[in-house]
Amino acid sequence: MADHASLAGKRVLLVIAGGIAAYKSLELIRRLRERGVTVRAVLTEAGARFVTPLSVQALTEDTVYRDLWSLTDESEMGHIRLSREADLLVVAPATANLLARMAAGMADDLAATVLLATDKPVLVAPAMNVRMWQHAATQANMALLESRGVLRVGPNEGVMACNEYGPGRMAEPMEIVDAIAGFFAQASHRPLAGRRAIVTSGPTHEPIDPVRYIANRSSGKQGHAIAAALATLGAEVTLVSGPTRLPDPAGCRVTHIETAREMLAACEAALPADIAVCAAAVADWRVDGASDRKLKKDGGGPPALALTENPDILATLSRPGDRRPALVVGFAAETGDVLAYATAKRARKGCDWIVANDVSPGTGTFGGSDNTVHLIRADGVESWPTMAKDAVASRLAQAVAEHFTETLKAK
Repeated sequence: MADHASLAGKRVLLVIAGGIAAYKSLELIRRLRERGVTVRAVLTEAGARFVTPLSVQALTEDTVYRDLWSLTDESEMGHIRLSREADLLVVAPATANLLARMAAGMADDLAATVLLATDKPVLVAPAMNVRMWQHAATQANMALLESRGVLRVGPNEGVMACNEYGPGRMAEPMEIVDAIAGFFAQASHRPLAGRRAIVTSGPTHEPIDPVRYIANRSSGKQGHAIAAALATLGAEVTLVSGPTRLPDPAGCRVTHIETAREMLAACEAALPADIAVCAAAVADWRVDGASDRKLKKDGGGPPALALTENPDILATLSRPGDRRPALVVGFAAETGDVLAYATAKRARKGCDWIVANDVSPGTGTFGGSDNTVHLIRADGVESWPTMAKDAVASRLAQAVAEHFTETLKAK
């Protein structure tokens, strides 16, 4: 169980949507109030079919907000103030319908409007039929929301009200309390506050002509996750991203580039920095003298492409000097002899750490959601188990924070 000491004095806005699991929201309110949390509630029209406004009001000891068009509520509170006068917004239950509206950015009732207008973090507790949860649309909506920084607890696996079995049950009230406590505990633990970080992510595209380019299969998922994890620990993060299909991570300043030379220029513009994490898969070569017109097939065979080496961003940032970040972390994506090649790369580039991973066919690393990495430092190799890229990012960010804590102690 999480330490609940961080909950005292916190303000939670609870959005109760229309699902049978809404009955658990009453217990959630009780447990939060017992721990010193001030709870305000937004009850949707569908939610009110499962729990009564009177029950919610009795437990919160506050007005229950229901109507976007209420002259009284809008004059006394207003949905903008309501959305921002909380430390955390919690949606429990988070139905498939409300998750879809959140993902689409809709504002068609008070709950959706509050969630769109807020500048505060949001935690959702999904609750729905197993088929609805497993549907590709719901999974895509949830993935999109999580990429925007929305937090999630559950759903659990078990018997549904419809007598089907599987994932979809809303997390139990105390599980949600633990998740809320964990959020506030982490939010108060910002060991990288005051530190500046540069993170590179994604591929680079090196033009051949106006319509063709040299690139690689990098999705940017790992680099984006690292940027978000460093920001969560308090760092001021500049993310320099090549072309990806990912939304910009919350809490980061993002510079979008296409080529390796543009990436290097953006990194140098972001200096000085305390931390540099070069997670991008930068193209090693570019076409020397890319054509400004589309190359045509003329029956004479393929054109000869003269390649020239791209700038080495990792080596450049690792170069000794006043503007060198205190900690430079590189990535080594290898298809064989991973540790040997990555260890040699750390020495050759002059960086402090290398995060090595195997991207050979069949690993699913490029474009996938999981990663198996080895953290190589001067004092040895630390091999991590296969885990989600978000988890790899959190663990790496924590290692970065510990490095600076130990450095300060040594002084």
